Amino acid sequence: MEASWKIICKQRQVLFLFLFLALSQAGTEPRRYSVVEETEGSSIVTNLAKDLDLSQSELSRRGARVISKGNKLHLQLDQETGYLLLNEKLDREELCGHTEPCVLRFQVLLENPLQFFQAELQVIDINDHAPVFVERDMLLKISESSPPGTAFPLRNAQDVDVGRNNIESYIISPNPYFRVLTRKRSDGRKYPELVLDKALDREEEPELRLTLIAQDGGSPPRSGTAQVYIEVIDINDNAPEFEQPLYSVQIPEDSPIGFLIVRVSATDVDVGVNGEISYSLFQASEEIRKTFEINPMTGDIRLKKHLDFETVQSYEVNIEARDAGNLFGKCTVLTRVLDVNDNAPEVTMSALTRQIPENSPETVVAVYSVSDLDSEENGKVSCSIQDDLPFFLKSSLENFYTLVTERPLDRESRDEYNITITVTDLGTPRLKTQKNITVIVSDVNDNAPAFTQTSYTLFVRENNSPALHIGSVSATDRDAGANAQVTYSLLPPQDPHLPLASLVSINADNGQLFALRALDYEALQALEFRVGATDRGSPALSSQALVRVLVLDANDNSPFVLYPLQNGSAPCTELVPRAAEPGYLVSKVVAVDGDSGQNAWLSYQLLKATEPGLFGVWAHNGEVRTARLLSERDAAKHRLVVLVKDNGEPPLSASVTLHVLLVDGFSQPYLPLPEAAADPAQADPLTVYLVIALASVSSLFLFSVLAFVAARLCRRGRAASLGGCSVPEGHFPGHLVDVSGTGTLSQSYQYEVCLTGGLGASEFKFLKPVVPNSQGHYPGPEIEENTNFGNDFGFSIQ
Repeated sequence: MEASWKIICKQRQVLFLFLFLALSQAGTEPRRYSVVEETEGSSIVTNLAKDLDLSQSELSRRGARVISKGNKLHLQLDQETGYLLLNEKLDREELCGHTEPCVLRFQVLLENPLQFFQAELQVIDINDHAPVFVERDMLLKISESSPPGTAFPLRNAQDVDVGRNNIESYIISPNPYFRVLTRKRSDGRKYPELVLDKALDREEEPELRLTLIAQDGGSPPRSGTAQVYIEVIDINDNAPEFEQPLYSVQIPEDSPIGFLIVRVSATDVDVGVNGEISYSLFQASEEIRKTFEINPMTGDIRLKKHLDFETVQSYEVNIEARDAGNLFGKCTVLTRVLDVNDNAPEVTMSALTRQIPENSPETVVAVYSVSDLDSEENGKVSCSIQDDLPFFLKSSLENFYTLVTERPLDRESRDEYNITITVTDLGTPRLKTQKNITVIVSDVNDNAPAFTQTSYTLFVRENNSPALHIGSVSATDRDAGANAQVTYSLLPPQDPHLPLASLVSINADNGQLFALRALDYEALQALEFRVGATDRGSPALSSQALVRVLVLDANDNSPFVLYPLQNGSAPCTELVPRAAEPGYLVSKVVAVDGDSGQNAWLSYQLLKATEPGLFGVWAHNGEVRTARLLSERDAAKHRLVVLVKDNGEPPLSASVTLHVLLVDGFSQPYLPLPEAAADPAQADPLTVYLVIALASVSSLFLFSVLAFVAARLCRRGRAASLGGCSVPEGHFPGHLVDVSGTGTLSQSYQYEVCLTGGLGASEFKFLKPVVPNSQGHYPGPEIEENTNFGNDFGFSIQ
């Protein structure tokens, strides 16, 4: 046991002595390392971090990897220590056969940033195999007439080791007749040749038994033995001779089984039995016997199995021609295998990124290598992808390619790419291999939400119920996921006095708008505000849209009578002369309605009268006129009730009472001074004076009221913005009558009253109600029509 342990320790020392680091310092030269075969797995080859001048942490951070052709990894990299270790015990004979040196090529890949290093690992042979003879018993029949110096080739031994560990020499057991020489073939293999030193005498010694020893050059050397039986035969003085000692042929690797490679031919000048020749393979290895066969009669050499250029490129076949007298000649057939393009290119993926963020600059998608087992043009390859893709190929080291984005990608245009990498060789016919890669473009929040409309107009009828859904806004986002989730909000109004938050709300999830309270058309006809749509990306993007809410009028205001005033004061009495003609304008009822449209269209009708048929009301303008001639029998005082009704649904109405006094001597257009009675018997002086006094007091009272109203309106500051009523010189200045929102009126209205002096008829100009706009300003009034009330009053109403 102790001796075995010492041997093992010594072997390990030898193994570690052969283990060394060979790192080339040339720019693109591969780094070279070596290891002795049969070294145990997990043994250290080198410190790769030190060779690459990297720290251990940097080596791990950069994603160092070891890759090799066909992904057959014999090495592994320890990320923590930076050591390059053997993955398994290596058998040089299994890896490389007779090829020397035995070199395994691999690459070191640093992914971040991308960097390649070529490297080679040489597996050093040890003498772990002894020479072996395929045929342990050899029979030689040698004519006794063979002169000294005649050489007889013997079958060689085989040793799978290479170099000095292969067969070094042959030794023959001591004998008086033969010695052995070690010869070398063209392929470097050594074989024994038996040389006759002394002529044989069959009568003295008809047969010989010798031991042939094959010894390699290892340390310690190994050997193998075979027995050589020599039978001395009678004289056959002519051996067969080949037409040529060397045949050189070429055969394509795709040749079928049974293909005729060459026909060898030999002749023997002897006759009879000694001239009959048979052919056979001589000193053929097991591989040659499996590959070729020869017709012993014709010398035709045919293919026994399919050839593979990638495995063996040439064969040396020795042929023996033997006559019946056991004399033989030999020749050599050198068979060169021609490469055929029978191997498609191979693609080995080293790194692959399946998801790329959009808008990214040039990005490495994949790193791969290509190879082809064929040779020359058959092994040259070209690589390509589709032309219509935003990717391109970059050639790195030998047969290494990187797939890179050509420009920033846009997920909204295309979110997935199917890339086909096509590798084609240059052989005939051309063979190709395709590798499909699917690349997903991930979303980046680069699109703001977009409203379906730049502005929205919504309608809501006044007096609506609270929390009424009045409409919706909608925005879409071309992004995906959270970047496409839209949240809606109300933006602060431009008018800081607008209580938007108490009027309208919006559903943040679906953009539905709700009126929070009942709206009043007479207070607010339109509402404008902006809504925002914000996505949930990072950073968030947003957009805006204008929303205009129009309040539709409802018939919720009854008509309001401006004239005659109905404020509970002394009623206004209209004076009508008894001499008035039919159609005489008694008065005009002036009314307004706070609604709009047809809800504000007013119509008038006489509801009640002291004496029906005496007076009538015009339905469209409210004028009260006499319907017939007055007579002395008509009562002096009359009370008229006029109904004012709008055109809404349902209609609303208001009524006004007019007092009419019939007087004598009151003529149009002015009231003349009283005249002395010509005939006391026909007129009562007291009655005349009373009528005159009543008319004067009434006129004075009306004038005082109008003057008082005009004075109050002149003090208001709005006269400048509305524009005064221009009158000729000598007339009273115009005034605005302000009727505040009382009763059913929801707004303030202004009416302009202009009074003119002189002997002619006084004139009132009523202007249309002035409603403040959204900025709180009042537009200037416009006169619509002038209507004379007989010779006493004139009204202009709009």
